[in-house]
Amino acid sequence: MNDRVAVTLPCGTAMRLPLVCRRNPRARRAQLRVDSARRHVALTLPPGFRQAQAEIFLQRHAGWLASQIAALPPARPFRDGVELAYRGEPVRIRHDPALRGTVLLGDGELVVGGAAEFVPRRLSDWLRGQARAELSRIAMDLAAGIDRRPRRVAVRELHSRWGSCAPNGNLSFAWRLILAPPEVLTYVAAHEVAHLRHANHGPAFWALVREMMPATDVARRWLRENGSRLFAYGAEAA
Repeated sequence: MNDRVAVTLPCGTAMRLPLVCRRNPRARRAQLRVDSARRHVALTLPPGFRQAQAEIFLQRHAGWLASQIAALPPARPFRDGVELAYRGEPVRIRHDPALRGTVLLGDGELVVGGAAEFVPRRLSDWLRGQARAELSRIAMDLAAGIDRRPRRVAVRELHSRWGSCAPNGNLSFAWRLILAPPEVLTYVAAHEVAHLRHANHGPAFWALVREMMPATDVARRWLRENGSRLFAYGAEAA
């Protein structure tokens, strides 16, 4: 159960994804999801949930699992020649071994230097750095406008949300937001900054978000319709 799961898709083909099974002492029920960034099936089990029960649970949700896997956007690994998005605009990765370990943006290309085997890590690190700088700037500016100040702004490998605001004022954002259009970054930053004043999603919270980012509804719609594609960038094909 804890290595791979085979799912027959509606079209009659089969895809095999790694199955990552974890027990969570705080879980009250079994939970199943497809991790589109890491290209695996994640199964979370509550205490006392036996292997036989888990296998029955997987079989019961096989149809849903097949539809989720079928809907996965094609993986776009960070390799030479692959097209990805940067700030919402298409760019193509070009590896130049003579460039000596750096990343340059220009003319619709992200040129990555150094040895080929280091391209994924080098590009990922560069994108994270760009995301950190941009989201920190936007969040600090928005927070100053409502007389608040985040304790810290960080970017992380988030998979179930685009951002978070901790009770101590730390803000965290998914680094893949740098691949989205600028207005999407601003909306997510505004959403988390608003939590510095309102620790809920009530009317006052949403009024503040829209005050800081008038195009909130447009950005939210973009994330609903396109957000899953952002997790395909940097993912390796199963």
